[in-house]
Amino acid sequence: MDINTNGLSSAEARERLAKYGHNVIEEKKRSIIGRLAKKIVSPMSLMFLAAGVLSLWAHHISDAIIIAGLFLVNIGVSVWHEAKADTALEKLRAKLAVIVKVKRDGAWAKLPSSELVLGDIIELSTGSIIPADVSFAATKNVSVNEAVVTGESLPKQKVVGDTGYSGAFLSTGLAEATVTATGAGTYFGKTIALVDTGRRRSHLEEDILSVSRFLSIISVVVMVILTVVLVLSKLAVAEIATLDISLLIAGIPVALPTVMTLIISVGVTELAKKAVIVRRLSSLEDLANVNLLLSDKTGTLTENRIEATKIELIAAEHMKGKAGASIAETYAWALALAASPDDDSNPLDAAIRIKAKESGAAELALADFIPGDSERKRATAIIEDSGRRRAVSLGASRTIRDLCSFGPGERERYDAIVDDAAREGFRVLALAESANEKEEQMKPVGIVFLADAIRADAVDTIKFMNEYGIDVKMVTGDGYEVSAHVARALGLSGRIVRRDELESRAAEVKKEFPTLAGFAEVMPKDKYDMVMDARNAGRNYTVAVTGDGVNDVPPVKAADVGIAVANAVDALKGTADIVLTSAGIAVIKDAIIEARKVFVRLYNYSLYRISESFRLIITVAVIGVIFHTYPLTAIQIILIALLNDLPIISMAFDRVAVPRAPAAINARKRFALSTSFGLVGIANSMFLLWLALSYLHVPWPLIQTLFFLKLTVSGHMLIYVAHTEKPWYSFLPSKQVIWATTLTQIVATAIAYFGLLTAPVSLGYIILVWVWSFGWMQITELVKRPFFSHVSL
Repeated sequence: MDINTNGLSSAEARERLAKYGHNVIEEKKRSIIGRLAKKIVSPMSLMFLAAGVLSLWAHHISDAIIIAGLFLVNIGVSVWHEAKADTALEKLRAKLAVIVKVKRDGAWAKLPSSELVLGDIIELSTGSIIPADVSFAATKNVSVNEAVVTGESLPKQKVVGDTGYSGAFLSTGLAEATVTATGAGTYFGKTIALVDTGRRRSHLEEDILSVSRFLSIISVVVMVILTVVLVLSKLAVAEIATLDISLLIAGIPVALPTVMTLIISVGVTELAKKAVIVRRLSSLEDLANVNLLLSDKTGTLTENRIEATKIELIAAEHMKGKAGASIAETYAWALALAASPDDDSNPLDAAIRIKAKESGAAELALADFIPGDSERKRATAIIEDSGRRRAVSLGASRTIRDLCSFGPGERERYDAIVDDAAREGFRVLALAESANEKEEQMKPVGIVFLADAIRADAVDTIKFMNEYGIDVKMVTGDGYEVSAHVARALGLSGRIVRRDELESRAAEVKKEFPTLAGFAEVMPKDKYDMVMDARNAGRNYTVAVTGDGVNDVPPVKAADVGIAVANAVDALKGTADIVLTSAGIAVIKDAIIEARKVFVRLYNYSLYRISESFRLIITVAVIGVIFHTYPLTAIQIILIALLNDLPIISMAFDRVAVPRAPAAINARKRFALSTSFGLVGIANSMFLLWLALSYLHVPWPLIQTLFFLKLTVSGHMLIYVAHTEKPWYSFLPSKQVIWATTLTQIVATAIAYFGLLTAPVSLGYIILVWVWSFGWMQITELVKRPFFSHVSL
């Protein structure tokens, strides 16, 4: 197809690009100053500032300076981590850039859609996203899905002169079009965003935020109680207010947004390294919970390296004077070549072209071409020979069979070849030609054999996924025999269901669903129905489904997690939650496992945060009510909060065990476990206070230092216990967590020993605190054991 123009020259394109800008909508990015301003006016920052102001009011100048310094450090770290997350997102956008076929200087070239300018001529095919507003200049069987623009779900037929809007995509056909508007000038307003910059919170994130609210309420209640007690004790109002604000800073999870962002961004980055790009970040939780994968066969379970191995002729005598089997076979390959366009996007066409040329087939004069799609299930070429035109059709064996008029014995031979090929695991395409341009009364020419080997890692990967609670079912449009052969080779248990059973035995198939290996000969709507049935069947399925073509858009959108495989069309990539950049089911396994790690890290953070805050807040409350004073100074409380931040942030990189079953939040168990940890911590503190007062007779300023050191050291030791169901010594955290906890414990020890910002204590007391904390760490481990009695030691 050609609209007889050379397109723009490179010089013209550069001029227009300079004049009109890139074909993108520039995002409004917040400047560094804007980010700082947002951080400064956040509730947590305002509490920091309030603590500093109250310290000035109480004439504690040094405390105010220290609080101000800690405030700046906290702001700086937060802004830095946000900048890192933004950089990671930019890299993901670059990986998902739409590439467009553009005519420049009289030749076709592939360019990023951002470089399109007004007047460019582009080529679009089935599944292509329209990257800018265009006017169609040449069309072949073109229909466009404009749902993203107009909301209409049904595709619209397009002819020469019609407009195509940016963001829509071709459901069928081939087209050439001229760009009429780009970037902000398009009707849609922007090129479709292939990375989801906005996101909704997942259930787990909402859960963690609810934990934050819970801890905040407890902190406020304790603050009010202590305020009343201390006011009745005649303590200065400025002192009380400073301590109250400090308690809020320690009790409310300061690092919550940073930790959540880091854990998710680390997970997304790790997935990107494993050829998985996450478009909808909140889909990570759904991915962690996936227990049913409806997988394509080709390219996911098989290699997708299609090879045309041979063509079995049905009858040669109708080939108009072509004598001899070898000559007839060469002519048959020439017909197949005509019906296989030179398009890199279709591996079947590419395989046939390679084999046809190897067989010495000549290029036949092509007068017209109608591309195949999921409805027609065939491609049709109109060839011209000596002024006479004939139709050549290449497609699914059943479709071509219905178009043919068979001679004596030909129907039987046709069916036998197709059946034998299926039993041997071959995929086939049937070839037929007619005496005129109509696809009727066609003569069967031959059956093309296509081979696609099972992926080397597929069998082991499916076994692994089954062990980890993920049921894999194959869903393919291929014939029953081929599908059954592949299922047996993959070790999928159960039988393959034919498409006709989905209609004739729908109720029985639904009951059998958990025991089935897969489905064959499915149509696009069948796949969508399977997803909906699985989600609504009452079996608690979290469904992931793979797809590659436009026909897969509905099921991919309907699934809990829609996955676009490596060779998927742009339209599907724009719909999917997850986009794979490498082929194979092992990539999907990696994605699910990494998502489960993200889930566990977020869960571990919430467990630790509840335990630590509960321990600190209740300890302060009990001692405050009994002794009418705080066991810590305002500076010590803030230092504990900030020294906790570094280990907490490092938990984003923690080593975690991958759950062998889909992830789930057991809020009751978590609350019981975190409360148990917290109660052990409270007992730890109260016994230490009793020892310090009754036996060691330590003055109160030194007790405050001992408490500061003990809360820091034992709190960080809790991370080792809380991050694993196993005994802490058999499954240590990652190096990042070990270094972070060790560093902060050393800093806290140095502060206590040298008396920095606090009363100094002797080396003997420091050793006592470390030994004491380590001993209570073992008690905490013993308290954990009943909650995980199923875990081997």
